[in-house]
Amino acid sequence: MADPTPHIATERLTALYGKVAAVKDVTIAFKPNTVSALIGPSGCGKSTFLRSLNRMHELTEGGWITGKVLLDGEDVYTSRINPTVLRRRVGMVFQKASPFPTMTIAQNVSAGPALTGQVRKRDLPELVERCLRQAALWDEVKDRLDQPATGLSGGQQQRLCIARSLANQPEVLLLDEPCSALDPISTQRIEELLLEIKKDYTIILVTHNLQQAARASDYTAFFDAGRLVEYDETRRLFTTPAEERTEAYITGRFG
Repeated sequence: MADPTPHIATERLTALYGKVAAVKDVTIAFKPNTVSALIGPSGCGKSTFLRSLNRMHELTEGGWITGKVLLDGEDVYTSRINPTVLRRRVGMVFQKASPFPTMTIAQNVSAGPALTGQVRKRDLPELVERCLRQAALWDEVKDRLDQPATGLSGGQQQRLCIARSLANQPEVLLLDEPCSALDPISTQRIEELLLEIKKDYTIILVTHNLQQAARASDYTAFFDAGRLVEYDETRRLFTTPAEERTEAYITGRFG
């Protein structure tokens, strides 16, 4: 059986800040309906690479790229692509949970579709429930949807941010160290959530936690000094890596 066509891919992607390259000549293809973890030492370019996939990198001072980012085969950096529309198709959840502080739990989830008119007003409650269920949060908040989102715990806030991204009906979901500030129980819930929702999305996860990569991902990419060293099935990469540098990192000899 042939491999499925990659949903999102890069061709010789280099991401720069001014004249300094943080990501160098990366070619990689992410299969649909999988979780791919990006690992590597601090400062190796993982987060910059992730932000390049939905053109968030260009919002950073001096940020620009060479090469291509392909979504369903189309280069997202061409003038035909509206970056705002792209960021709905390629959603992102950041390291620090960031619910809209002046909005209720329900308003946080529905904010994007309500603003763009993607969903009729009368259909917003159904959307809110569906996305909160997808984010494994509905049972915890269904009786306080009209309360401020800032009243939620850190883990709940992060799952709310995931629900908010899902409300925009993305095709790809990017997560930049979403569990770094969470306790082990909240982290477990996020990991279980990713394994559940990957049937509907292509998920790319930056993590500094090697155990999390091993538990929660189907594929793992190891970055070092801005370059992609190795990308393989997670089980194979962690047990029989092809590159000596990868083995040195996952066994703790550097990084």
